[in-house]
Amino acid sequence: MKITLILIGKTTSTDVKSICADYQKRISHYCKMEELVIETGLKSADTKKVKDKEGELILKKIVTGDYVIRLDDKGKEFTSTQFASYLEGLFNQSLKNICFVVGGAYGFSDELYKRANAKLSLSKMTFSHQIVRAIFAEQLYRAFTIINNEPYHHE
Repeated sequence: MKITLILIGKTTSTDVKSICADYQKRISHYCKMEELVIETGLKSADTKKVKDKEGELILKKIVTGDYVIRLDDKGKEFTSTQFASYLEGLFNQSLKNICFVVGGAYGFSDELYKRANAKLSLSKMTFSHQIVRAIFAEQLYRAFTIINNEPYHHE
């Protein structure tokens, strides 16, 4: 099983890069994880054009059989233990690749909405794509430790 994190826009903060690298290293003990960063180069005021181009580039990274989860502020919210259970349920389905997708500033294209199997919210608040990477990486690591009954998460 593999987890792919697909993101729009690169991280410029060395602090955020360091945090993400640390959690990706920890996660590698449980499964293979890949981060794909998509740069569009678009600086258009036409939000539909931006969303469509981002969606097109994201969809090129997704293959048939991938289970796609949009990280979306309108998605389902979980506690950390609920997220671990959800993730474990996906693992039990013997999926080859779970793709978590972080969209750009304007959200997702209609095509990506249609392709996604699920949507997940980290919060009702809006975060920058850079911070989302760190928050999501930490929650993913936390989920693995919960699934494996390891001492990281406390209730």
